[in-house]
Amino acid sequence: MALTFYYGSGSPYAWKVWLALEHKGIPYEFKLLSFDGGDTKKPEYLKVNPRGQVPAILHDGFALFESTAICEYLEERFPHRPLLPLEPQPRALVRRMVLEAESQMPKAGSELMDQTLYRPKDQPEDPAKIAAAMAVMAAELARWEGYLADGSVAGSAGGGSFLAGTMTLADFALFPWVRILRRLQQRVPHIKAGDSIPKGLQAWMGRIEALPYYEKTVPPHWKG
Repeated sequence: MALTFYYGSGSPYAWKVWLALEHKGIPYEFKLLSFDGGDTKKPEYLKVNPRGQVPAILHDGFALFESTAICEYLEERFPHRPLLPLEPQPRALVRRMVLEAESQMPKAGSELMDQTLYRPKDQPEDPAKIAAAMAVMAAELARWEGYLADGSVAGSAGGGSFLAGTMTLADFALFPWVRILRRLQQRVPHIKAGDSIPKGLQAWMGRIEALPYYEKTVPPHWKG
């Protein structure tokens, strides 16, 4: 069964799928697409994803895009090493956290990115706006640290090592968005975005970063 994985370096959505593929040990052909080179808009890729976005997969001729749909498809076609609980309520709660991470984290971080990495070079830095944006992100991170401490959110017996007590797709959905804050601090050291991550979430990140396949999935352009 031939599976091709189309990836763009730095995309949190693509990173989630990559982690899921590696966790499940699914064989795949890796296709790194260049945003700057316009690879996602080329006709051959638009046949896979007409929206010209990443990630996407092509599995035995079946094309699929949207990261959560891809992960759910992988879960059903390759049920070993599951990333979704079997029982309906815990499964629904993990799905909710996946959707929550991918709707709320970009919203919480958009102004911070606009004021730092995406700020036009001819526009002076605005410390007040950056501080306000950092406060918005801090409030969102505090919410996730609360979920981590309260395992009952996902139906487990209590707080644990991962968002649902044991590792699930919710962890892979949230992790890239939190990890970007460390990347931001690396690029703009005086903005202490990485240092602002709460201790509980930092420990959680360490557990994901200790996974044997994690290093393979770090965005290639971050390694330079």
